[in-house]
Amino acid sequence: MLKKAISILLAALAAALFPCAARAQGTAPSVSARSAVVIGAADGRVLYEKNSHEKLPIASTTKIMTALLTLEAAARGDETVLITPEMVRVEGSSMGLKAGDKLTLTALAEGMLSVSGNDAANSAAIAVGGSIQKFAALMNQKAAQLGLSDTHYVTPSGLDDEEHYSSAGDLAKLTAAALEDPEFARIVAQPKIKVRFSDPDRTVTYTNHNKLLSMYDGCTGVKTGFTKKSGRCLVSAAERNGVQLVAVTLSDPNDWEDHERLLDYGFSRLTRYQADDSGFHLSLPVVGGAERSVLVGSAGTAALLPADEVKDLRRTVELPQFVYAPVTKGQVLGLVRYSNSDGTAATTKLTAGAAVPRQADHRNMIKKLWDRIRQLLSV
Repeated sequence: MLKKAISILLAALAAALFPCAARAQGTAPSVSARSAVVIGAADGRVLYEKNSHEKLPIASTTKIMTALLTLEAAARGDETVLITPEMVRVEGSSMGLKAGDKLTLTALAEGMLSVSGNDAANSAAIAVGGSIQKFAALMNQKAAQLGLSDTHYVTPSGLDDEEHYSSAGDLAKLTAAALEDPEFARIVAQPKIKVRFSDPDRTVTYTNHNKLLSMYDGCTGVKTGFTKKSGRCLVSAAERNGVQLVAVTLSDPNDWEDHERLLDYGFSRLTRYQADDSGFHLSLPVVGGAERSVLVGSAGTAALLPADEVKDLRRTVELPQFVYAPVTKGQVLGLVRYSNSDGTAATTKLTAGAAVPRQADHRNMIKKLWDRIRQLLSV
């Protein structure tokens, strides 16, 4: 009962809640891809999809998973890998590894994500998993952990196999998770990358195959792919004004232009709104404190919302009727909740503006009890 919340519901227009207005929602693009999707990376919200759950060959976009597992292993200890003949016995694109070379797991991830080195993917798989087959099992285990229900891996490089497939939707979900790894995000964002070999001691500069890094404003990655069976595959990511998107196309003869259209559409649908509660101030009673009340305030926060949902937002201030001393400065005492039909869209914390220590108490027990009753009745 003492913690019963005060709820103040205010229906408001977007302009009243947020200082920036929603951008006009664009027309859904027409793309030549067999399968496509655009999601908000922060929450996986699907902004556009076309056959996004169809299981298809994915070529070298497979290396998103391979690199993620490689970098997770490197984070536990970035061991130096001695390249063996077995590791480089693979066809297709290459970073030019030779038996006897030595380089770290991170360097192998750099090679597979920049120039799509199948030799790098094979080498990392054997170094981390012990064999290609055991590493594929790790890939499928990670896919299950991430909820990738349309995905099954056989190779670390993405060479064609009937049992090796994924979907645009799963690739988008995987990529959003991979971008949370700082090393992965660093590597895929670089148009050119210098990779260090420890033996023989040399540094090689590789040019990223992802042309969107120079074509599209705000592009932050991610990975190209192609085989005759899969056609052109592309996973991209871009960030503008704090909004990060992931786009995927599979079997797409016009992937560069399609991704520009898909990302433009995604940014027109999803905008970062700043919920400004910096002007909120309230005096909250303090029981047993050296001061009778404490000033409560808030700072703004941000939420990612589709433009067409902003009009449904409600603002609720949630605070207890009073708090007990002691209170520390900055202590979270409540919150402002922004919600819509999908639930909570954003919250801002309400914190104490000053410290309130306990009141020095020299009263006898009867006096203490009587004063407490009077104070509670007056709240």
